[in-house]
Amino acid sequence: QVQLLESGGGLVKPGGSLRLSCAASGSIFSAYAMGWYRQAPGKQRELVASITGGGGNTNYADSVKGRFTISRDNAKNTVYLQMNSLKPEDTAVYYCRRASRPYSPFRDGVDYWGQGTQVTVSS
Repeated sequence: QVQLLESGGGLVKPGGSLRLSCAASGSIFSAYAMGWYRQAPGKQRELVASITGGGGNTNYADSVKGRFTISRDNAKNTVYLQMNSLKPEDTAVYYCRRASRPYSPFRDGVDYWGQGTQVTVSS
């Protein structure tokens, strides 16, 4: 059973930074695409950033480009989201996602999700 454990959320002022971490159980972590998603109150869950297994390809939502950076340490089975220049509109619960199959894209309904970590940006 795959488990994803997010950490690093909290309260930060506008313009501040946070780094989220997602530690994954299971083997061959490097074979799986990973992603960060977020869900604000009353809104649908949306992709923030994703990264391929080897880390060679990344993808970002337009709203976070230039401010957020996704990375992974396959030796530690961990994916990170460095968030800089945070804005109030970044306030949401942030979720980690792992693809269900190796060397494959995300598939709705079968992928693995963490429990989420709250990020609040407020003065």
